[in-house]
Amino acid sequence: MRTMHSKSAAISKTGRAAELRGKLARIPGATLYMVAGQDIRVGGRNSNSQYQFTLQSDNLQDLNEWAPKLLAKLKTLPIILDANSDQQVRGLESRLIIDRSTASRLGVSPQALDATLYDAFGQNQVSTMYTGINQYHVVMEVLPEFQQNPSALNSIYVRSSTGTPVPISTFTHYQTVSTSLTVNHQGPFPSITLSFALAPGVALSEAVNAVNQAEQDIGMPANVRGAFAGTAQVFQSSLKSEPLLILAALVAVYIVLGVLYESYIHPITILSTLPSAGVGALLALLIFQVDLTVIAIIGIILLIGIVKKNAIMMIDFALETERKNGATPKNAIYQACLMRFRPIMMTTMAALLGGLPLALGTGTGSEMRRPLGITIVGGLLFSQVLTLYTTPVVYLYLDKLQAWFGSRKQVSPRLQTALTDSLNPSY
Repeated sequence: MRTMHSKSAAISKTGRAAELRGKLARIPGATLYMVAGQDIRVGGRNSNSQYQFTLQSDNLQDLNEWAPKLLAKLKTLPIILDANSDQQVRGLESRLIIDRSTASRLGVSPQALDATLYDAFGQNQVSTMYTGINQYHVVMEVLPEFQQNPSALNSIYVRSSTGTPVPISTFTHYQTVSTSLTVNHQGPFPSITLSFALAPGVALSEAVNAVNQAEQDIGMPANVRGAFAGTAQVFQSSLKSEPLLILAALVAVYIVLGVLYESYIHPITILSTLPSAGVGALLALLIFQVDLTVIAIIGIILLIGIVKKNAIMMIDFALETERKNGATPKNAIYQACLMRFRPIMMTTMAALLGGLPLALGTGTGSEMRRPLGITIVGGLLFSQVLTLYTTPVVYLYLDKLQAWFGSRKQVSPRLQTALTDSLNPSY
């Protein structure tokens, strides 16, 4: 049974689920799984818990054998709650066991037995009756009362190679075994989905590592393959693409700034402010004990566009002062720090105060918004303190580096005269 609880403005969904889980565990004869209500549920088939791990195999017997073993292992992990499976193996089936030596002695072949059983229970079409305007298919099968119980097999006869009818009960017996009520498929292969929830304070990345380790501990065979599905799969794929996304953003910023300032060096000065913003965001997450979620990573990406405006305002003014007024780099960046201090503080405070409601907000949905606000506020505070001091220093050192590269490219007057004479010989 799946239990959905109502939204609360004071208690988060996860905390409320943990509170109800303890109370509902005392209800006899019922197994209750707590699932927090989600406005958007990503991927995966419907399950009793929030995260899914799907096992697939080309051998149904191996799949039915190893899925319960992995489920039992997951139930022993303290960081995982409500581990369950969509496997349904409580059905019953009757298997007909053939005594092949007796059947051979009586002159009954397996093909004859198979054909007889198909004629009796397989709805075999044996003829077609034609009338003036219609045609009717003739289907042969035993009477319905002989299809309700396996004991009806005792009334079935098989014709032997000599033409003598032989009762099936003389060379077969049946046994009742458990079987699957349903067999789920994912793609072309049978699959069993294990779903689980997280204990309070546990990150999804920890649970992913624990499930992978549990799969190795039980010695899962190679023909049974496991993979995360649904929200857990989206989490893994998003983490794989995040470094490429951040790198692409940095490359795009560098190209735009390089075209703007017509320099290969000064865009690095502006990008030097970004590490302090990332460190500030991570420190804020640690202080408030918030996990580095996908939403928090989005906040760090937003800082790339917000934090670099401090350096842009200083570097833009310094370069303009150097090119138009002929000032030295030291005087130019000093004047930039004085003239741009107030605009930098105003824009930073505007962005910081805009993120405070996200960081301090509570109530419904706050668990998704808070990481975004905390990363923005923490990154802005930390970078604001550092970049006002580090940006002028980086600017001066990179300017010296640019001048050194420029001097290396210059040709001495004597060498230039010698090259000119060699290209224009006088006769």
